[in-house]
Amino acid sequence: MSKQQRAPLPHDFHPEVPSFTVVSEDLAPGAELGAAQVYAEGNTSPRLRWEGFPAETKSFAVTCFDPDAPTGSGFWHWVLFDIPSSVTELPAGAGGGSFAGLPEGAVHARNDYGSKDFGGAAPPAGERHRYVFTVYAVDSERLGPDEDSSPAVVGFHLRFHTLGRAQLIGEYEAPSGD
Repeated sequence: MSKQQRAPLPHDFHPEVPSFTVVSEDLAPGAELGAAQVYAEGNTSPRLRWEGFPAETKSFAVTCFDPDAPTGSGFWHWVLFDIPSSVTELPAGAGGGSFAGLPEGAVHARNDYGSKDFGGAAPPAGERHRYVFTVYAVDSERLGPDEDSSPAVVGFHLRFHTLGRAQLIGEYEAPSGD
């Protein structure tokens, strides 16, 4: 997909909410994802820290979405929710299947790879895709869905329970293989 034909971002159709700040030592805004965040290389979720969220926040959710995937509906790489409001940072690798670094009670829903963890970037050869890491401030301690829910169901609940949103967008282009 060319830059002129890029798909909308995942929140373009959600109600506007206040923004807050998310940062990462592993990912700079608009920069190329590191090898650690590529599926065939490190497949490791980046370290994320956030601040400035609404005072009434009761929990957080974190997602990673590729709006440029050639699916017609994008591709969900990470869906994590029910993170306690006292947690404002996830270490690198917290999205791994072992759940190391995740706070008690946090729930991984399945991603579009079909696994309950972070799945790294894997665009078709020669294509540059955006990877939208989003932290949601949520108005309840429990969002409602469970670990077997699809990303669409989690997104549906987030649409109605998000108090604020922060995002960090990185890019990755798979080698063309020429």
